[in-house]
Amino acid sequence: MAHRLRPEGLDFVGSAPVRLVFTREVAAAPEAVFRALAQDVPGWPEWFSAVSSARPTEGGREVRLRGGTRFEESVLVAKAPEVYAYRVDVTNTPGARAWIEEWRLAPAGTGTRVRMTFALDGTTAFRLVCRLVRPGVGRAFRDAVTALDRRLAG
Repeated sequence: MAHRLRPEGLDFVGSAPVRLVFTREVAAAPEAVFRALAQDVPGWPEWFSAVSSARPTEGGREVRLRGGTRFEESVLVAKAPEVYAYRVDVTNTPGARAWIEEWRLAPAGTGTRVRMTFALDGTTAFRLVCRLVRPGVGRAFRDAVTALDRRLAG
């Protein structure tokens, strides 16, 4: 059953009880990466294998993951080509209470350093599960960013 999460602001990215941070460098320029993240929301399933569908909504996005997890999100920041961040407002993820995802892009040579932060809070069980799934989430992030880079090069 879907439930509404606490409406945190962007400062939550630095203060969340659970923070999962992943970084990867890609050959694509920051502008191209930002466009794929912020402006081509329906294209996410083509490079992020965990995402089965994504569509823009008024002020946000609706995202579905493989396996049935759903998110209604509000975009908090879309500052090209540096940062794209969104807050999960509604999800069917058990135990989640607050959730923000932030993508930071920085030039790295001729490419981009991509840093994604998951800022999370929830029940004790939710926080424990978040820590336990960190390796898998990191692998999914690396695979997605690598696939995005290939897509942008093509």
